[in-house]
Amino acid sequence: MTGALIVAARRTPIGTAGRSLAGVTAAELGGAVVRAVADDLGEVPAEVVLGNCMGPGGNVARVASLTAGLPVEVPALTVDRQCASGLAAIELGARLVSGGSGPVVAGGVESASTAPWRFWPPEAGGPPVRYERAPFAPASDDVDMGVAADLLAQERGVTRERQDAYAAESHARAVLAAARGEFDAEIVAVGGVAADERPRAGLTAERLARFRAAFREGGTVTIGNSCGVNDGAAAVGIVPAGSREGAAGRPGLRVLGAASAGVAPGRPGIGLVPAVKLALAEAGLAVGDLDVIEFNEAFAGQVLACYDALGIDPGRACAGGGALALGHPWGASGAVLVVRLFTQLVRQGRGRYGLAAIAAGGGQGTALVVEACR
Repeated sequence: MTGALIVAARRTPIGTAGRSLAGVTAAELGGAVVRAVADDLGEVPAEVVLGNCMGPGGNVARVASLTAGLPVEVPALTVDRQCASGLAAIELGARLVSGGSGPVVAGGVESASTAPWRFWPPEAGGPPVRYERAPFAPASDDVDMGVAADLLAQERGVTRERQDAYAAESHARAVLAAARGEFDAEIVAVGGVAADERPRAGLTAERLARFRAAFREGGTVTIGNSCGVNDGAAAVGIVPAGSREGAAGRPGLRVLGAASAGVAPGRPGIGLVPAVKLALAEAGLAVGDLDVIEFNEAFAGQVLACYDALGIDPGRACAGGGALALGHPWGASGAVLVVRLFTQLVRQGRGRYGLAAIAAGGGQGTALVVEACR
């Protein structure tokens, strides 16, 4: 994997579903970051690979590529690994480049606001039945994500107090990072929106403690320590490390390892743990070697359980806030993590090694390990 170098990384602002980006389609969100990354690359990519979960179908990556104004000759592929789709797309793009492909633009996009309604066909002459999501697993194991996160927190001993404190810290970090301008270089304005919508100043653990359990009687997961439902897109530009860009010393992130793994579908939130172990093994690194860590914060209890399982101090991760504060645009979230790594390791020079990881519905996880080249 050392043959792939990420030399560009951009994302849209992240909006709350039905609000700031409600009128922007998945193809338009994706097109905005594909165009920006292609411009940063300074050349036409050989391929576009985008992750997506709930879009209209029809190969969203292809529609976004054409919306971006790329030549019709550039092929595009849409990847669905549910919440891990954006990071899986980057993993695939890195492997394509390492295998001899030309430059690849890879990432993810999600517009929960414009996602089409979906229906099961009628049975025995009855009406069609609308459903909110496709199955993640066979019916016997298809646990709702919120319930699964609550059960995981209980089983792993993650208390409500820890969850609320972590969620409050995520918002505080995101608000501070925005105030310092740390997101400015990575954000591509779209639909007249240039800033993330969700982070809240002054959100304390004490305020979050007032929320009731959202998914299970007596549970610890609430709407306050869970991510939102969001719109957004993110993408990176990947070039061969031996290309003229790499040879000229262009700064970037060398991909050292990447992996996806599966776990029991009833506890999908822990899925990133085996993926992290595999990716670190491929990279030849340990948790202690990492300078920057970005985990997707779908639920505070879920991500804290993952930190505990891997022996990671939560204070070392998501320095600019995570999905609890910024939002979780499903198919894009894994790519957002890599954009955040790029900003911290390349734009800000905060260290050498970085890790991005995300869990996905159905019991899967994806992880990526990178090294800053400056």
